Amino acid sequence: MKATTGKLYLIPTTLGETAPLEVLPISVKKVVSELDTFIVENEKSARRFIKSIGSPVPQDQLNLHVLNKYTPQEDLPKFLTMAQNGGNVGLMSEAGMPAIADPGSNIIEIAHRRGIRVVPLVGPSSIIMALISSGFNGQNFAFNGYLPIEKKERKQSIKRLEKQSLQNNQTQIFIETPYRNMALLHDLVNYTFPETRICLATDISLPSEEIITKTSEEWSRDFPDIHKKPTVFLIQA
Repeated sequence: MKATTGKLYLIPTTLGETAPLEVLPISVKKVVSELDTFIVENEKSARRFIKSIGSPVPQDQLNLHVLNKYTPQEDLPKFLTMAQNGGNVGLMSEAGMPAIADPGSNIIEIAHRRGIRVVPLVGPSSIIMALISSGFNGQNFAFNGYLPIEKKERKQSIKRLEKQSLQNNQTQIFIETPYRNMALLHDLVNYTFPETRICLATDISLPSEEIITKTSEEWSRDFPDIHKKPTVFLIQA
């Protein structure tokens, strides 16, 4: 008789230095408190989160597998060994929901192939929270990850996304490494039509949160300081 597999829990984390239970339901605390094996993007921040949410498992008894862009693909199946043998494993991102703009989707794909039940838990997603706060189309939208760094390619991407937004009434969403935020904002203002609306959603769920929508022309007259502040960018042409 085939042994029953365990579960892979998709565990949301906070988007910054916020008390976990201010933004996460108690169900997340219950699940984390029952696990000792996790697949994490960053070991240090994962240990801090697990401790802050009140897990009774001692830190030296935690079994953490690091999954980031440097992790060899051949290592991934081993991370699910416990779940394959009937135990439960948690997958968490460094911030927010796992598998969105991080490598967690690779683990989830393997879990599905191996018959391991995938269980998503409720938590904050900066992308969705930015979208619903923008005033833009929430029925037709696209998340584009990071835009190109190179100036010419970035300009082409911005113009392409603006055209798609205009033709399809589609909200375009993207993110940037925080220290390059100001450069991206300048490029958005320079390469979009004056009437194109741009939403900047900064420090979502934190006390310093700001979510503001203006036209490209309006932003050109009043540049905010979003340097090194986690920001989601949205445009609607």
